[in-house]
Amino acid sequence: MANYHVTKDKESGDWKAKREGADRAAGHYDTQAEAEKAAKEFSANTGGGEVKIHGPRGPIRDSDTITPGNDPHPPRDKKH
Repeated sequence: MANYHVTKDKESGDWKAKREGADRAAGHYDTQAEAEKAAKEFSANTGGGEVKIHGPRGPIRDSDTITPGNDPHPPRDKKH
């Protein structure tokens, strides 16, 4: 299970998907949507977890629970 954060890199201006507790980002992307999609895929591939999406200035604006790719009874997302 792995949690990821989607944040804007203040130096480069790129969006990044970073695993919680990691030293480096898992990837850098041009848009927040691309970084969010990648973070959700990374999380699903590692057994699910939480993806926290930060706004451009830093505070968390949304979060999604990601289920493992092989979960026969995934929870239903009631926000989307």
